[in-house]
Amino acid sequence: MALQMKLNAVTLDCPDPLALAAFYQQATGLEPHPKSDAEFAGLNCQDGMFIGFQRVEDYRAPHWPDQTFPQQIHLDFAVEDLDEAEARLLELGAGKPANQPGEGRWRVFTDPAGHPFCLVRAKASELP
Repeated sequence: MALQMKLNAVTLDCPDPLALAAFYQQATGLEPHPKSDAEFAGLNCQDGMFIGFQRVEDYRAPHWPDQTFPQQIHLDFAVEDLDEAEARLLELGAGKPANQPGEGRWRVFTDPAGHPFCLVRAKASELP
């Protein structure tokens, strides 16, 4: 019999937790966790999910798609308009790698700490 488990948090390693939390807060509108500090910061999602950012000394950013420093994890975000979301993310400091394998179905970006993440076109029922 399988355990009944519910994923309630994802935590990303980074050199500056407050800065990375601020990037994702501006991109998503999620609420900052009130006990965020320079060692560990977080964002609270409406459904109880938590995104955490923890300081790691000598952090080495992934180099997507090169596997010299593999991505280890990536996040996917559903958006209504890929072009509009892309413009906003680039304005906030996201990077857009040249390698875009999604052929228009999704787009790959990197956050300011180098973690790859994707935007996918959402169905109306998937958006809040």
